[in-house]
Amino acid sequence: MRLDKYLKVTRILKRREVGKELAKNQRVLINGKIAKPSSEVKINDEIEVIFGNRHLLVRVLKIQDYTKKAEADMMYEVVNEFSEK
Repeated sequence: MRLDKYLKVTRILKRREVGKELAKNQRVLINGKIAKPSSEVKINDEIEVIFGNRHLLVRVLKIQDYTKKAEADMMYEVVNEFSEK
């Protein structure tokens, strides 16, 4: 699954366009490497998203084309989340 779609389906980001923009600005990494919006996401990948001074690191547990809001957080686990000061 494409990175931008995965971020939207899991509701890590509300809109796919936001995921595309973050990736284009080199603020999304997959397994420590800068990712493009079209980068392929696989199970056990670690995705780091940088929102301003907030960092979110998640591990991919499941890949589905669609999920209900209540089940979206079961597709990943938060490995680390912190804010820079």
